Amino acid sequence: MRRGVLSGVAAYVLWGLFPLYWPLLKPAGSVEILAHRIIWSLVAVGVILGVRRHWGWIKDLRAKRVALLAIAALVITVNWGTYIYAVNSGHTIEAALGYFINPLVSVLLGVVVLRERLRPWQWVAVGIGTAAVVVLAIDYGRPPWIALTLACSFGTYGLLKKFASTPSAESLAVETAVLFLPALAFVLLQPRPTFTGHGGSHIALLVGAGLVTAVPLMFFNSSATRVPLTVIGMLQYLAPILQFAIGLLVQHEAMPASRWIGFLLVWAALVILSVDAVRSATSTRRRAREPEPVAA
Repeated sequence: MRRGVLSGVAAYVLWGLFPLYWPLLKPAGSVEILAHRIIWSLVAVGVILGVRRHWGWIKDLRAKRVALLAIAALVITVNWGTYIYAVNSGHTIEAALGYFINPLVSVLLGVVVLRERLRPWQWVAVGIGTAAVVVLAIDYGRPPWIALTLACSFGTYGLLKKFASTPSAESLAVETAVLFLPALAFVLLQPRPTFTGHGGSHIALLVGAGLVTAVPLMFFNSSATRVPLTVIGMLQYLAPILQFAIGLLVQHEAMPASRWIGFLLVWAALVILSVDAVRSATSTRRRAREPEPVAA
């Protein structure tokens, strides 16, 4: 349990520190960074799987699972590209908002796709979250499209991964393999590549994009197999909290009073959602421990 919690903390802290990494890759543009992230992520996860000598899962792949992971690859590409653009264009706080909203989007996807029934407090949380989006849209003068794109794409990605039911490393290997050739073609054919024109440190940072993608996933996989989902649910807020702090305190992005109101509404919705999830999980475990009645 302790190892699982520490692994989860490590994963979400590393994800939370991403806004400090992607700006280091300038002058590379968002799409070039995305392409290198795909290429070197495949290399990194290939090395990890090779060290573990873990290749038997490939023969168990079926067409339906590959198709689901291919769709997931396209969805996570949208997510990665949007996030890199947001961080490198001064919208880190809005990107953090996307990951704060994500649990609410996941709840709604459960209703729409999986036909799940929401508990009353979940409906309250969704309602407050919707009000927060309206407040923030008024504040920004536009819908918070970066946050909504990140939340919806990551929520959809999680849903597809649920259907595919493939561990993190193996899933990343398939997803990046699907995207490898288009990413490589972009890197080779772009008119002004930055890979070789800005010194060895720039090359190392672009190559490192694969490592910083794969390592948190390994920590997450270690955590997910050792701790309850309710614990993972609590830990997941570490990443957007750190992203928000970096945007506010390091990158000095604006936070007018109206934007604080929107964020406070989102955080209130997440508190309600989290408390309800913990209470539901506790109630389920309590019922599971109760002895079944003996037939007369």
